[in-house]
Amino acid sequence: MTGFAQVRGEVQDAAASAAASNGRMAFSLSLKSVNHRFLDLHFRLPSGTESLEMQLRRLLKEKIARGHIEVSLSLERSSSETFSLNRELVGGYIAAYRAAAAEFSLAAMPDLNAILRIPGALDSSADPKDQEKLEPAVMDKVAEVLDRLNQMREEEGRGIVRELRERMAHLAEAAKSVQQHRRAVLHNYTERLHSRLQELIGSTIDKERVLQEAALLVDRSDIQEEIVRLETHIQHFLGLLDEGGEIGKKLDFLLQEMNREANTLLSKTSGLAGEALKISEAGLAMKSEIEKSREQVQNLE
Repeated sequence: MTGFAQVRGEVQDAAASAAASNGRMAFSLSLKSVNHRFLDLHFRLPSGTESLEMQLRRLLKEKIARGHIEVSLSLERSSSETFSLNRELVGGYIAAYRAAAAEFSLAAMPDLNAILRIPGALDSSADPKDQEKLEPAVMDKVAEVLDRLNQMREEEGRGIVRELRERMAHLAEAAKSVQQHRRAVLHNYTERLHSRLQELIGSTIDKERVLQEAALLVDRSDIQEEIVRLETHIQHFLGLLDEGGEIGKKLDFLLQEMNREANTLLSKTSGLAGEALKISEAGLAMKSEIEKSREQVQNLE
């Protein structure tokens, strides 16, 4: 499910004056979620926060089951903070730039503004103790940002659940329609088969044996089992929606089973005319509702 949440926090050096800007480091932690079949975590964190990333990754895996999650952390340091030039990185960039210009005979000079925007071109001289204090300060804010994200995701989830219930109602109605036409189709199928057999068996074949085989064939062509299983899957599906929790994968599996029953139903009634065409229409409507439901279920945890 989609959602976005952001919280702000601050790391304050206890040794510094509360009114002073020295020792102050603010941060902004944001979570962005979009639909995905599995849990896919992506981090955009400042350098030197590898330990923090591991903690965030572990916590998010415990709290979120599905979704493409982007985690961003930005730092806002005090104005008194100084920066040093990463000479190795900047020198390598300039050397490569000049080599490319010479190779292609271009009269161009490196743009200092562009160089300094390269990640890592400037190293801050922040106190290492600030980095130590950053990790617990950020982790203290994770619960809050997760709550905000889940509020937005839950709101979207309620809308998806409403739509899924409507889809199941349409699916149940289609199954009911198939059940209404089933007996007529089965009767017509039996009569046609009996008439055709009368033309073929003549007097040299055991008629009782042929009729027994025909009865078995008719029974295999019956779609009652598919209808019953489909209705059972629908009730199970609705029960899971009532239950809540992490049900996305279970619902997806049930929809696969529903699709299997709809395919079998259509294969058993293919080639028949009359009321069987109405069953085919209902079967196609079933598949449409199932496919639309599967698209929405991918968004649920």
